[in-house]
Amino acid sequence: MFAALLTETMDPFYEICSSFPTVIFTVLLAFCVFYWIFAVLGLVEIDALDFNFGVDDGGATDSIDNLNVMAGLLLKLGLNGVPFTIVLSLITLIGWLTCFTVVYFVFPWVPGALLEFIVGIPIFIGVLYMSAMVTAQIIRPLRPLFLEADQHVEKHIVGQVGIVRTGRVDKTFGEATVEDGGAGLIVKVRSYKDETFARGDRVILLEYDAVGNTYRVISEKDFLNN
Repeated sequence: MFAALLTETMDPFYEICSSFPTVIFTVLLAFCVFYWIFAVLGLVEIDALDFNFGVDDGGATDSIDNLNVMAGLLLKLGLNGVPFTIVLSLITLIGWLTCFTVVYFVFPWVPGALLEFIVGIPIFIGVLYMSAMVTAQIIRPLRPLFLEADQHVEKHIVGQVGIVRTGRVDKTFGEATVEDGGAGLIVKVRSYKDETFARGDRVILLEYDAVGNTYRVISEKDFLNN
């Protein structure tokens, strides 16, 4: 099965994947695949790529302005309301499939590498825009689900036990799973004190921080002893 990937018949496939403009989507697709693998393994937070738009970061005005511009762009394109990781993954997958197809049928009619590069620029821009529009339509029915889920989580899991799923939880990083009677919830948590928790530790969600969309936690032992 895997030997077929190394045959000469696959050379056109690899050539398109590694040439402009498809290579941009190829790199992004590889990034997304590894990101989700690391997220499932608990090495990174699932929403690590999300932006805290408009959050005060101690006077870094340029950073806030850049984030607000990005937020406005996502809102204008209809790419808001769901985690940015999902948006990026969908745009990348749709863009890669579309760009590969367009290049496969168009480039044989384009003579020379220089002309291929020139033609590739509008192809990339057009495919990127089209992918964003298709993604916006896909995520539209998902927005109410995420909004309802966030509201439900915020109201009902404060005070419950969470199990650390990432390699660590401290004041800047970490996630925990919380039982909800179903498949369970994954939430971002931060230590309330200067503690560091390891994978599998039991913690209590003390309070919700709306600014960072996180829950401050302490160990279950400390909570029961107080």
